[in-house]
Amino acid sequence: MDKSNNGFIRTREIINRNLGSNMNFNCTKCGICCQNIGHIKELKEYDLGNGICKYFDKTNNLCTIYENRPDICNIDLMYEKEYYKFFTKKEFYILNAKVCNSLQECFGIDLSYRVNLEKE
Repeated sequence: MDKSNNGFIRTREIINRNLGSNMNFNCTKCGICCQNIGHIKELKEYDLGNGICKYFDKTNNLCTIYENRPDICNIDLMYEKEYYKFFTKKEFYILNAKVCNSLQECFGIDLSYRVNLEKE
């Protein structure tokens, strides 16, 4: 595997092999995306001012409004509403997995939280 791609080539291979059309993105609930919303214009009203969502519960890394969360926080819904125009579902999952794993690596999140699409 080419280490310069941080395992993304392997991620793409796993998705292509295992991802069915009815599959949903498997969030690992690390909470890092919920703590980095400061640059997302659609989430401005949710930002505590430090980039952390006001509905993020740090004690369990969960969203306190998960069932009613903003659309942009729902990878599968955003694919169905908008991104199907630009990507296949597999491609969209690959892109999201890259972002998740890169954020986790950047912030030193435990490896157990990496998006591992082999489990899909």
